[in-house]
Amino acid sequence: MRLPLPAAVSISAMLNETLFHNRRVIQLENSQIRVSVTVEGGHIAEILDKATGVSPMWLPPWPSIEISAWSPEKYPEYGNDSESKLLAGIMGHNLCLDMFGPPSDEEARAGMVAHAEAGVAPWVFTDSGSEVSGSCVLPASQLACTRTLRLEGRRLRVKETVENLCALDRPIAWTQHVTLGPPFVANGKTEFRMPGTKSRGIGETTDFDWPMHPLADGSLRDLRVYADAASSSSFTTHLMDTEQARAYFFAWSPESKVALGYVWNRADFPWVGIWEENRNRSHAPWLGRTQTRGIEFGVSPFPETRRQMLERGSLFGEPGYRWLPARGTLSAEYYAAITAADAIPESLDGFEALL
Repeated sequence: MRLPLPAAVSISAMLNETLFHNRRVIQLENSQIRVSVTVEGGHIAEILDKATGVSPMWLPPWPSIEISAWSPEKYPEYGNDSESKLLAGIMGHNLCLDMFGPPSDEEARAGMVAHAEAGVAPWVFTDSGSEVSGSCVLPASQLACTRTLRLEGRRLRVKETVENLCALDRPIAWTQHVTLGPPFVANGKTEFRMPGTKSRGIGETTDFDWPMHPLADGSLRDLRVYADAASSSSFTTHLMDTEQARAYFFAWSPESKVALGYVWNRADFPWVGIWEENRNRSHAPWLGRTQTRGIEFGVSPFPETRRQMLERGSLFGEPGYRWLPARGTLSAEYYAAITAADAIPESLDGFEALL
């Protein structure tokens, strides 16, 4: 099926282009899994295990629209702040580049959105026959980004390259904002594992060791299980184990018996932020109806403005941003994989044995 596209977007004739939840997507598919990537925003909206029909990726409870169609006047149901444009089209795994968090008040007035431009930009896709490439240019940030996507059995392999288009060295944030949702995410049931170490909650001064998060009432919350409260919200950051070359997270649903994992080089992305929105936010478009767990691996510990990121500098002795040289590039590789599992894997070797 050929769909009308805005002039800024081009699609190779070889690509499998279709509709997914009212959005134009490029699909990669083999006998075991299917992956859907939005043309606008480049979000990895679906990682489907064909045998079970399960995709853990978050699909918001509100209708998703093409990002280029959004305006606060035409679509007030998405709100009218720096998040609204992104939320109108967000799905699953969103790339945060070159900010992780909100813009400053001045940046917002100048038109910058939460998590910056990559998640709202038009992406250009091409197909080499063995892999799909998607690229976008971020005019305000003066960056270009290219992703190559390749299926290998149950794995989706991703290589990401960020290019600095300007003649100045740049401090950047760069985070893979992976968000999971229901029915895969369920209160008190869905389990998670990762090699976390030193940890801190956003706005908190008391540090802790993964996975037991001290709460205000003196109790401890095990972050390896999704919250069982009727309503809750939190964000905690976790430094990945410095003794392991590879970092990862696993998520497992005891109801579907499906496990999803992401694996990356720790040197590329030393931080994992865990965001839970459990029917807590009442303003549009959330309206107290959203369940998510974001597992956000990147170069920065917290979602915050660029000024706050630079002023923080580091946490636990680990830098909180990356330098991108003038006219230079940075690259990172990672993979996502989905598989049937009777229990959550407790190690990377255990997860990879299932694949």
